[in-house]
Amino acid sequence: MASDKEFVQYVVDQIDVSSDMRFRAMFGGYTLYSHDKVVALICDNQLFIKPTEAGRDFIGDVVEAPPYPGAKNCFLIDSEIDDAEWLTQLIAITEAELPKPKPRKKKKKKA
Repeated sequence: MASDKEFVQYVVDQIDVSSDMRFRAMFGGYTLYSHDKVVALICDNQLFIKPTEAGRDFIGDVVEAPPYPGAKNCFLIDSEIDDAEWLTQLIAITEAELPKPKPRKKKKKKA
């Protein structure tokens, strides 16, 4: 089941603008970016945060699940989605611990 764009927009709207959040539809779900780092996925209208040690410490009692079959476990966020301050802080903590994205190689033009 695909995710509703309205749900994705609600989640993004919960997060403070300082996180520079954006999202992109991918394979029936959505990828969420903070400062160009992939920090979360939304699949089947559920929010999955990329796992980090700092995120685990912040959440405390973590529920982990794969966002789609064959994926690695992520932190499944449920009722905390409605707590804008808490969610913004989790995104900031997660983004800070993740490495910067590698620059993309430019494609060579065919002759």
